[in-house]
Amino acid sequence: MKLIKKLFRLNKKEEEEYSGNFIVATLNDKVMPIDRGEIYEDPLNEFLQANEIGEVTGGGTMQLESGELEYCDVEIQLNSDDINENHIKSIIEKLEELGAPKGSKLTIEKTEQKIEFGKKEGLGIYLDGINLSDEVYKNSDSEALAIEIRRLANIKDNVLRYWQGNTETGLYFYGESFEKINESIADFVKTHPECENCRIERVA
Repeated sequence: MKLIKKLFRLNKKEEEEYSGNFIVATLNDKVMPIDRGEIYEDPLNEFLQANEIGEVTGGGTMQLESGELEYCDVEIQLNSDDINENHIKSIIEKLEELGAPKGSKLTIEKTEQKIEFGKKEGLGIYLDGINLSDEVYKNSDSEALAIEIRRLANIKDNVLRYWQGNTETGLYFYGESFEKINESIADFVKTHPECENCRIERVA
């Protein structure tokens, strides 16, 4: 599917108000904008300023044509006019500590260098939104379903990552291993009414 837009980014005029080196962390995480701020932007900004590296100047969320979230990014302004490799390394380590999934990348705008990073793996479960019985839809509770999946997979992250489409609903989970998440929920998915006809995909 085609990528169509980014949300909640600095516009061009606002970006021009800043000077210095910029880097962009593109995070392979289907997280909503408000959660992106709490999970990544705020703690990263605190870290950057405490270590006199720079500051977070904005962020964005990319959507597919369907409306499903594809990824998000965080824009960082560095204090130094030179690219400090140790600073770049520490930023990557901090983002991985905060939960950045595999498939993420850091772009240094000055040199156009791209560095891949990320440790967590992701599983997406897409629930059938049109072919199940009326009774199932009447009693459905996607948040409760997500809570149970996180419990079974021993995922400590309590953020609800989801997408509501016209024909299906996507729920997303990130942990140390896609295979382990998938194995831990296999029996549950086979028997839970809301999971009938669902499909599971690796998203990171």
